[in-house]
Amino acid sequence: MATTTPEAVPEPDAEAVPLKGGSVTQRAIESIKAMITDGKLAPGQRLPTERDLAVRLGISRSSMREAIRALTVLGVLESRHGSGIYVTNLEAGDLLDTFGMVAEISPQHRLVEFLEVRRILESTATALAAARITEPQLAQVAVHLDTMREADDPEEFLAADMAFHRTITQAAGNEALAAIVEGLSSRTFRARVRRGHQEADAFARAREEHTRIYQALVSRDPEAARVAAASHVGAVEDWLRGQLEE
Repeated sequence: MATTTPEAVPEPDAEAVPLKGGSVTQRAIESIKAMITDGKLAPGQRLPTERDLAVRLGISRSSMREAIRALTVLGVLESRHGSGIYVTNLEAGDLLDTFGMVAEISPQHRLVEFLEVRRILESTATALAAARITEPQLAQVAVHLDTMREADDPEEFLAADMAFHRTITQAAGNEALAAIVEGLSSRTFRARVRRGHQEADAFARAREEHTRIYQALVSRDPEAARVAAASHVGAVEDWLRGQLEE
């Protein structure tokens, strides 16, 4: 059976993406981003060769290589062995991976700030979910809640906890919002907070808090869902503030 080779996107006009200001590599990054924004490079399309791009933008191949590498790390581009460099599907979750990494590795005093952001966004996502969640999604939330109620192992509890919130944020119907909340709720980030928070009987309180969130979803009450979610994240936030003050 004959195979077809993906066609490269038409070579961009150098005048359409002029390099202005900043380092050469940064200008190259901005130029590639402009090609994507302007529709000259679409999701899934292959870039012109590194050499051709460098010539058209009037920069060295090494600078172009660095620009491509940086955009690959950010999830904008991907390298396919033997085929070339392609624009990714530009999914919000992939593009926001680095955001989650920042939350994971930040020093202790920054965790409070990230928790504050999570409280604002997750309460909004939960309110949206109360109005949009489907019956199958609601059933999934119930399963995760039951697992938390029965779990004695912290790892099992944490896994169910994360699945509970992930199902809710996905039910909100906003991919970008769900990706940001996921980044703020990563396993490493939440484990760092939970490690000490569980000492104060946090599991029992968390079960009660999750039950209130679930009940608000069942009632299709966005405001009650917002308040319950904000209270849940706020409890961890308040605890961590106290720890830092001590």
